[in-house]
Amino acid sequence: MKERGVLIVGGGLAAQRCAEALRRRGYDGAVRMVCAEPDPPYDRPPLSKELLAGTVGEEAVAYRPSWWYEEKEVELLLGTRAEGLDPVARTVRLDSGAELGYERLLIATGSGARRLSFLSGFENVHALRTLADARRLRAELAPGARLAVVGAGFIGQEVAATARELGAEVTMIEALEAPLAPILGAELGAWFAELHAGEGVSVLTGARLESASGRGGRVEELALAGGAKIACDAVVVGVGTEPATAWLAGSGLDESGVPTDTAGRTALPGVYAAGDASVPFDPRFGAHARTEHWDAAAWQGAAVARAMLGEHPGTPPLPSFWSDQYGLRIQYVGHAHHADAMAIEGDPAGRDFEAVFSRGGVPVAGLTVGRPRAIPALKKRIDRGHFPAKDRDLAKEAA
Repeated sequence: MKERGVLIVGGGLAAQRCAEALRRRGYDGAVRMVCAEPDPPYDRPPLSKELLAGTVGEEAVAYRPSWWYEEKEVELLLGTRAEGLDPVARTVRLDSGAELGYERLLIATGSGARRLSFLSGFENVHALRTLADARRLRAELAPGARLAVVGAGFIGQEVAATARELGAEVTMIEALEAPLAPILGAELGAWFAELHAGEGVSVLTGARLESASGRGGRVEELALAGGAKIACDAVVVGVGTEPATAWLAGSGLDESGVPTDTAGRTALPGVYAAGDASVPFDPRFGAHARTEHWDAAAWQGAAVARAMLGEHPGTPPLPSFWSDQYGLRIQYVGHAHHADAMAIEGDPAGRDFEAVFSRGGVPVAGLTVGRPRAIPALKKRIDRGHFPAKDRDLAKEAA
């Protein structure tokens, strides 16, 4: 019988970092990665930016060349999906009907794009979660093409910015009165709307999409509540994500996202979770929270590897991410939803500022525009507020 070893279900960043850390730290047992996509593991942030713009090729987004997996004896099962978990037998059932055993299991299946049912079935309606999605969308973005972006979150905004740079005419449709308002507040949300409007995007806020019509399997027009019509050649839907964890039904784990401790351990023996599929504990705020960010997935995957090997994973870093739009680097760190106040330092009109979110006068998050060097200082300010020197040992124990 083949050695059970470590089974990693997922082919994203957390999965990749776990495999790398296991081999780097001397683990010589079997490591297998079950990857739903046919492509070897790759980096996703460029999908809405450099790759979509055509400034880098697909080879540039691969985490590792094919020979790395052979050399490190990491077995890739591409185009293979997990369909069930039996924690008693310690097996994962695949879509082929085969079962894979494990000694330790990492659940790193990430998340999938939320869909709008009335847009299903149209060939020119796109999400942007995979390399295949980026290939399809890139073919639509000819100069002069009319692109409708539904949802003004960061993915929608990045697609809009890239499409404008490629010469497309872009309409961004947001149901909220300001983009990102539940996370960043109305003032910053309005700044993002103005940023895109200033670059030639038609930004429609407080706009509810009601229906779509077209011919030959392609959307040609979107209808909004109130009667407005939006002509389009292609549509991108960016209305959020859902954890890709439905396959865990009946396992005893939460299908809406798997709670873990700071090392990625779940309630099941030998089972860990990381990345968008997980809901890790944050010792700064004493609560579980999804992070859904690149930096968090990278750290969590490596932390799981250390925990699997009996090592202390350390204290998790603050969740953070970045977004590139119109030549601007926009960065965010922390948990702004905990804040009760926000202060802006700098010049929003000049696209050069930082916003500091606080609760009870203690910083909990920050967003910077055009100030990449400000983020390290923001991280320190937030950690000082939540991990005073006398409490740092306690924070390490909580990790």
